[in-house]
Amino acid sequence: MVDKRLRRRTPVRLKQIRGVAEEIGSWLGREIDLSGFLEQAHYQETDLILVDRVPLAMQIEVRGSKSWYPTLRGISAWGVERSWVAVDEGAIPFLRNGADCMGAGIHIADPSLEAGDFVWIRDQETGEPIATGIAIVDGEEMMSMTKGKAISTIHSVGDDLWELEV
Repeated sequence: MVDKRLRRRTPVRLKQIRGVAEEIGSWLGREIDLSGFLEQAHYQETDLILVDRVPLAMQIEVRGSKSWYPTLRGISAWGVERSWVAVDEGAIPFLRNGADCMGAGIHIADPSLEAGDFVWIRDQETGEPIATGIAIVDGEEMMSMTKGKAISTIHSVGDDLWELEV
């Protein structure tokens, strides 16, 4: 059985994690707000940054190196408007269960996406974030796919990280 607790939870100052804020900010294309009670923690082999007890950033491996990206709650908090794909309502139940995103369910994709990029998946109707993952194919190809996987899912609404209560 896997122990689903936060480990190595440590309060930090903004100056200690300024590099994290700059890394996420450069990915977003603007500065992010990390004001509040800041903590760094480890959860199921993933390092997290918590702001006021909410996990807003995670360190994951993308293109062979570990980098910081927003969690689904971070995407909502910071109003991320890049590197996204929109899926139809038929794909949503599968994504909420942690399934990889199939190309047939994708209706709109950021054309600047390349294979291997971090991407977040949103509901086509509401724009709400549903999952994050790594693109398997580029954005243009995603929109024309009729079968096969397009995104390898990392984190989704309803998973352990989403349900994490601190």
